[in-house]
Amino acid sequence: MNTLKKLNFSKLMALFPARKKDIHKGECGNVVIIGGNEGMAGAPVLAAQAAYRVGAGRVIVATRAVHKMMATLMCPEVQTEGVEEASQLKRILEKATVVAVGPGLGQDEWAVPLLQTLLLDFNLPLVVDADALRLLVRFPQTRDNWVLTPHLGEAAALLKSCPIALKAKREEAVMSIQSQYGGTVILKGHHTLVSSAKARTPMYCAQGNPGMASAGMGDVLTGVIVGLMAQGLENDVAAALGVVLHAKAGDSAAKLGERGLMASDLLPHLRDWVNAK
Repeated sequence: MNTLKKLNFSKLMALFPARKKDIHKGECGNVVIIGGNEGMAGAPVLAAQAAYRVGAGRVIVATRAVHKMMATLMCPEVQTEGVEEASQLKRILEKATVVAVGPGLGQDEWAVPLLQTLLLDFNLPLVVDADALRLLVRFPQTRDNWVLTPHLGEAAALLKSCPIALKAKREEAVMSIQSQYGGTVILKGHHTLVSSAKARTPMYCAQGNPGMASAGMGDVLTGVIVGLMAQGLENDVAAALGVVLHAKAGDSAAKLGERGLMASDLLPHLRDWVNAK
């Protein structure tokens, strides 16, 4: 890490303008989050809550129809849409400023057509996470307007390699994914790396802690990034700032102890840090 530059929170926040006095929710972006397959209803809702906590104007969760009520109960501010066929997704995506796909998506016959429709029929700014990354190899393409957020296992799937091999060469891995898929790539882990077309040499995040090794943390990060993109930040800036905001919120939440830290514990701290001067 000594040869890499550290992500600078103050400089990144300086690129995030203050809100106008007369701003309305439509100017803060319409986020659509696709995910929540059977047994994973909470994942897209965590992402939705994180998007709201960093300032998104409206968030729609497109999920299994059986999860609509549960999603609403978990977060009343979230608009929920039950989706059982890819054709139902098109109407929802017409409302979107930016889309996140992957939290709780799965890799079954429900998930694949949704991702295929999103990738082949639309060219919206995207954040791609979790199972959507593993499915991405079925629809290979290069885009400038997306952020990919793999951990080592998902990175290995994208590169058709193995996690053990990549762990020793994380910098090379994140640059290889960026070169092959375009856009901005975040390789999650201890000292998360960010690589983009503007600065392919990765930068790293010095914040974060071992308590963040728990389920749902990636969903929250996805929500943070898509929420920042919805407000007009370029994908590389949103990715870099999102990584640091997420890590700082994790460190704040861990003041009570690293063990027992849950992804939802980050949500109130995200609001604190995104409003930091």
